[in-house]
Amino acid sequence: MAADPIEVIASNDETMTSPEDGLRRQVMSHSPSMMLVRHLQKKGWVGAKHSHPHEQMVYVISGRIAFESPSGQFEAKTGDSFIVAGGVEHQAWALEDSEVLDFFTPFREDYAKPA
Repeated sequence: MAADPIEVIASNDETMTSPEDGLRRQVMSHSPSMMLVRHLQKKGWVGAKHSHPHEQMVYVISGRIAFESPSGQFEAKTGDSFIVAGGVEHQAWALEDSEVLDFFTPFREDYAKPA
């Protein structure tokens, strides 16, 4: 039985999109059931308050962010991680220039590259 081909997605700032001022996004590896997304956030970036049906796991590669949800507000720094349940309204902002990995399940069609 032949193995499925494995695609390596390189970290590449040139392929990033800019969905908001102060935020750059690169969709990394993904399948129909999960998606890895890299975000670069400039100090002072404030994301819109929102919710989505996807579960979200956040890992702060570098920097420091603040996060707010109905359960409260906290800061996360380099090496910290947390989970946001699907359907929970939340907001994040960058306290310093930050790099964050977001893992979503299932796949976020709204982040998918245009065909």
